[in-house]
Amino acid sequence: MGHIRIGTCSWKYDSWRGLVYSNKKPLNYLKEYSRKYNTVEIDQWFWSLFGINKIALPIPSVVNEYVKSVPSEFKFTIKIPNSITLTHFYKKTKQEPLIINPYFLSPELFKEFFGSIEKLKDQIGLLMFQFEYLNKQKMESQKIFQDKFKLFLEQIYPDIPYGLEIRNPNYLNNSYFEFLQKNNLAHVFLQGYYMPKVSDIYRQFKQYITSTTIIRLHGPDRSEIEKKSAGNWDKILEPKEKEL
Repeated sequence: MGHIRIGTCSWKYDSWRGLVYSNKKPLNYLKEYSRKYNTVEIDQWFWSLFGINKIALPIPSVVNEYVKSVPSEFKFTIKIPNSITLTHFYKKTKQEPLIINPYFLSPELFKEFFGSIEKLKDQIGLLMFQFEYLNKQKMESQKIFQDKFKLFLEQIYPDIPYGLEIRNPNYLNNSYFEFLQKNNLAHVFLQGYYMPKVSDIYRQFKQYITSTTIIRLHGPDRSEIEKKSAGNWDKILEPKEKEL
């Protein structure tokens, strides 16, 4: 069995003081987090597309802070900015027409993004491409998606560990997993968001799962669980032993 790492999605939660973190001030959340866990997902850079000419990329001082805050063996799973993975801009209303995102799968923008996080290179566990549900308006077919993604991969750095998370259950088939193998991509299992159970997908396609993989366990609506907890995280509110 390979090495297993367990971590969380993001880490800066004040409600974890007294559990994961101390109560001292000022508090370096990531430094204290890395004393208990050896991996974490950075999702803050995912939210990057704010308009045709409004793209936010990682700030060098923040990247430097992260490098200094964790030990050398610590690994980050980093979400690729949605300015690269969104086919179209988010619609503000249902009536609004779809507007194509000109940066979708842009090798140039990816290289600019990677340049901004390059100091983290040795601690990258996986760079994760997360795609939203792609209906026929956004992507005509699975084959077209795979062709576009393959063309993109041929133009970016080949020696970085990449992973793919899709939210189209109908894409999870032999063609998809063969595509991952041929292009040295990890599959990102997602529990939640109307996707099939991780265990079911693994049983069906385990012959393809031969290298690094990520299992992302998403709970129900975050705002609802925060209401239930009332900011107190020292007890289990929704047991998941059977699922785990």
